[in-house]
Amino acid sequence: MSGLTFDTDKKVIVGVGSALVDMLAREEDAFLEKLGVEKGGMNLVESSYIEELVVQIDTPPSIVPGGSACNTAVGVGMLGGKARFVGKLGQDQLGEMYRDALKENNVEPVLFTSDLPTGRVLSVITPDAQRSMFTYLGAASELQPEELTPSCFDHAAIVHVEGYLLFNRELMMATVKAAKSAGALVSLDLASFNVVEESKDLLDQIIADYIDILIANEDEALAYTGHKDEPRALEVLSENVQLAVLKIGHRGSVVACGGTHTKIEPLECPNAVDSTGAGDLWAAGFLFGLVQGYSFEKSGHLASACGSHVCQVVGANIPERGWEEIRKLI
Repeated sequence: MSGLTFDTDKKVIVGVGSALVDMLAREEDAFLEKLGVEKGGMNLVESSYIEELVVQIDTPPSIVPGGSACNTAVGVGMLGGKARFVGKLGQDQLGEMYRDALKENNVEPVLFTSDLPTGRVLSVITPDAQRSMFTYLGAASELQPEELTPSCFDHAAIVHVEGYLLFNRELMMATVKAAKSAGALVSLDLASFNVVEESKDLLDQIIADYIDILIANEDEALAYTGHKDEPRALEVLSENVQLAVLKIGHRGSVVACGGTHTKIEPLECPNAVDSTGAGDLWAAGFLFGLVQGYSFEKSGHLASACGSHVCQVVGANIPERGWEEIRKLI
């Protein structure tokens, strides 16, 4: 067993974050170098900037529903768990597509609306399968703290918050407070090293007071802890939470809970084409496993399978054949 306990009537995993449509494009490293941006990061931009970049891309990007916490909620739904996503959309065609896609993927939508257009992310995928993101939040930025009430989290076992919400301090605080008021555990994915770098003071506060499960990759852990050394970084990550996860790329991941470290072996992904959604789907498998009462090893193995499968496709949508393979592990 994982060591975390949940009420029998609380099985829902709720994702809270930016409702964003993913625009996926393949480009060479030179494309990013010309723009002067660091590969692998997330850059907040205006909608007009994305339109300018799309014109420069050789092949028109493919368009799919996305957003970090949404991707995690979809993964939970496709695994057979109870999933909900809370966000804000524009009253436009992209918003309608987004809502319908959630329902099709077994996710309960709790979606507020705005007069702004639905947000979008241009993900530039380089030959090494890394993705660099240019994000226009649009309607997603209009989600108001007062809209995040405990009722959004009815029957929630875990509320999973994407780190990108750190850019909106009032909204982040309202989210974690409402989740706690509803009696849920709060999971935070640090999202991106540059998010951590720009939000360190707020992170220290909410991790100490509200976060139960903290998930980070090596870059994010370095930005938060200042340590490259894996054991020391994990020690700092786990200081103020019940459970911390350090994802260490092709070497797998390590879970720290109650002073005990559990190594999760990776699943090889020889056909990796795109890392979009890999961390989000990893979180889906892991959190689903925790709520089901699986051990850290089984939850982690399920997480690795989700992460591996999503790297074999462009975008964060694992095809049904892939989900069938993953479900065999349950």
